[in-house]
Amino acid sequence: CSITSKETRPQIFVNLLQQDATPIFVLRTLMKLQQLLYFKGTSFDFSNILGCSRIYYGQCNYSKFNYKGIICIRKVLLPGLSSQIHLTSSSGKLSSKIEDVKPKETKLEKILKIVPGKRNKKDGNNFSVERNFITAVRAMNDFLLRPEHMENLRKAKRRSPYANEPPITVYWFKDVKEKAMEVWGSKQALENEKRIRLEQLRQHQEDYFQVKTLLKEYKGRETVAEEDNLSGFKNRSGKVVLVAVGINTCNFLLKLFAWLYTGSHSMFAEAIHSFADTMNQLILAYGIHKSTKRANQDHPYGYFHMTHVASLVSGVGIFCVGAGLSFYHGITGIIHPQPVESFYWAYFVLCGSFISEGASVLVAYNALKKSAAEHNMKFLQYVYRSQDPLVSVVFCEDVAALLGVGIAASCMGLTSFLGSPYPDAAGSLIVGGLLASVASFIIYSNSVTLVGRSIPAENIDKINEELEQDVIIRAIHDVKGIDMGNHLVRYKAEVDIDGRELSRSYLESQDLELLLQECRNMKNIDDVEVFLLKHGENIVDLLGAEIDRIEKQLKKSHPEIRHCDLEVL
Repeated sequence: CSITSKETRPQIFVNLLQQDATPIFVLRTLMKLQQLLYFKGTSFDFSNILGCSRIYYGQCNYSKFNYKGIICIRKVLLPGLSSQIHLTSSSGKLSSKIEDVKPKETKLEKILKIVPGKRNKKDGNNFSVERNFITAVRAMNDFLLRPEHMENLRKAKRRSPYANEPPITVYWFKDVKEKAMEVWGSKQALENEKRIRLEQLRQHQEDYFQVKTLLKEYKGRETVAEEDNLSGFKNRSGKVVLVAVGINTCNFLLKLFAWLYTGSHSMFAEAIHSFADTMNQLILAYGIHKSTKRANQDHPYGYFHMTHVASLVSGVGIFCVGAGLSFYHGITGIIHPQPVESFYWAYFVLCGSFISEGASVLVAYNALKKSAAEHNMKFLQYVYRSQDPLVSVVFCEDVAALLGVGIAASCMGLTSFLGSPYPDAAGSLIVGGLLASVASFIIYSNSVTLVGRSIPAENIDKINEELEQDVIIRAIHDVKGIDMGNHLVRYKAEVDIDGRELSRSYLESQDLELLLQECRNMKNIDDVEVFLLKHGENIVDLLGAEIDRIEKQLKKSHPEIRHCDLEVL
């Protein structure tokens, strides 16, 4: 219904009550109409309605109304907004009026008499460097300042971004920029000086390169980086590769002469096999040489992935050269069979090759077994995951070489016994298939590592279990453990920090009596803001320190973790 005038409004209440509506419906309807009736002190006669003689309505903040045993207390917050309504049962005499109820002042309201003041909120989209920090090295590089220029500037100590390093000294970016303008006069003068020094740097690099070339050419010296590269051949993997290179070179020469003497297809396949092994192990040696180079600006994580790249190229070479030529020569021997020659000397060559290849396999096996034991892994698992790609490739190639020698000797024996060239040609095809299988395994294992393969689930569970035991961490999400190769792991996780424990840790490092005095000295909201900003910044610094502590502890417990990235939710 619509309320048109004050004269029609009493009839609305009369009609509503005469319809014998439920008490709650009556009360809610009255409270809804209360928002529309802004007249005060008006009374209506309801003597003929269910024992209710009179209802008094008054515009107030707190109203109470009792009808049919239902008591309604309503608190009006502001005009046009929702109200708080409380309904309770009543067993006493029915009240017949709406009365004002004044709220009782609570103890908390007596203590806190807060009058909100006007504050100018900062625009979050505005960019500013007023409080940014800058390191001394960057100040000297970007603004061409000298250490004496920065002696009187404001400075602060911050945590080092590098592990196991002392705190670094930083300066306010604003102060450094102003000092640069004071030293150079203008931004244009600074840019001109940068341009001049860049040309000087280029000239210095050219002179350095010439001097370096002269030293290498006339004195036979090697730079420190190159000496480090050669040191890669002194470790376990380097020794295995060098032994394999020497043995396979000798085997290739012997098998080549035996093939030229006998014309055997199987011997040709074995000669190609040894040649492919020799070339691929030279590629592995180059990978060792490059993998020990120091990290630089272009490659901040170093060159240790070069071992997997070299192993991958080696696998491709075995597949294309070794398997391809063996298949080709075997098919040619079947299509165009040749007269059978004497294989007498070829058997001696195969026997010597079997002994030498066995020695190389034994060296590679011992190296892999020791490495697997050091990393608490099974031998086959260690080889399959290509934890040491160089030795794994040598081991697989030499095992294939042993099998190839056995296949070649068997097929050549059948050819001599039957007088047919076909078993010898079939031996070349079998050796080609063996090489293709080994090459496929090498390509797969190294490509998976280069792409990024997860570490075993049990290793991730161990790291997660240790991380969750820290009192400051409540939960861990989105965990990733990536095998980077060369026994290195990158661990990443999203951590839910317990704010209470972090705050408690901060309070333990503070004087609570002093904090209490600071609270008592606060007179207005500006003092509150200064207090919160001060301690809020300190808590954020503490959070960074706690993350550094956890990362350092994880790396200490799990030495294989090279990079640990913990992101706070």
